[in-house]
Amino acid sequence: MSQATDHTALPKGRDIPILLLGIIGIGTSGPLIAKSVMPIPSLIFWRNLAGSLIMSPFALRRGEWKSPAQRKAIRIAALSGFVLALHFIGFFLAMRFTSVAAGTALAALQPIFSAIYVRSRGSHIARLSLLGMLVAFASVFIITGVDLKISLRAFEGDLFAIICAMLSATYVMFGSKVQSEISTSTYTSVCYGVCALTALPMIFITGSTFIAFPKVQWLWVGLLVLGAQLMGHTMMNLSLKRLSPVVVSLVVFFEVPVAAVFALLWLHQKPSAGIIPGVIGILIGCTIFVMGRNS
Repeated sequence: MSQATDHTALPKGRDIPILLLGIIGIGTSGPLIAKSVMPIPSLIFWRNLAGSLIMSPFALRRGEWKSPAQRKAIRIAALSGFVLALHFIGFFLAMRFTSVAAGTALAALQPIFSAIYVRSRGSHIARLSLLGMLVAFASVFIITGVDLKISLRAFEGDLFAIICAMLSATYVMFGSKVQSEISTSTYTSVCYGVCALTALPMIFITGSTFIAFPKVQWLWVGLLVLGAQLMGHTMMNLSLKRLSPVVVSLVVFFEVPVAAVFALLWLHQKPSAGIIPGVIGILIGCTIFVMGRNS
């Protein structure tokens, strides 16, 4: 079984620093979004447009649109961009309707949905590996110190977060599928571009401000592009060329403690007392997940 199809294969070689960069990049997203007051559709549009424009020269140089297989992959990349836009919308809505802790924790269901998807396609994931996922997921709740509120608004927010996790898993699956035919630069330039175009009409439908923002807001957008978009999403997509989407999704669990550290440094938000046992729990869950390879 190749590493690309072994859904519990450990990252090795250059994929280790790539994933570390990805975790750090994605971990900056939540705190930067919290610092920004830019409307959600505008924020989604500008960060993805910038990401697409940065990646496009590398994609154009490759010219990966000549074969039928490449053109089909580009169409799937476009669909992935639409799904990514819905994911972003769902995540931001979850942050508005429920607590940040609950929304972040429930959005971390992504690897569980990824595992369900690959198993539905006939791939094998051992029960021990699934148990490891559940242990890691439970540890996220320990870190966030979630206090699930019983209210209709919070319940709606929780649903948005779960839907967002499903959409995120779908986005990762698409990225894993098409990068056997096209490069990461081609995939991300198309995906981010379509994501931006999906958000564009929402700016005008909601009457959101489009350009007239203070300079500091553009600074946060620039940092989001460099961190969450290029260092985060793009590095994670690059690792999908060799690793299973289940493994890449599982690594995203580490976004939670990294985001907590950035929130402490930038927003002076003290992390919960559960951060250390939670990180230990995630490591134990990932260890159990890998042990499932031999079961």
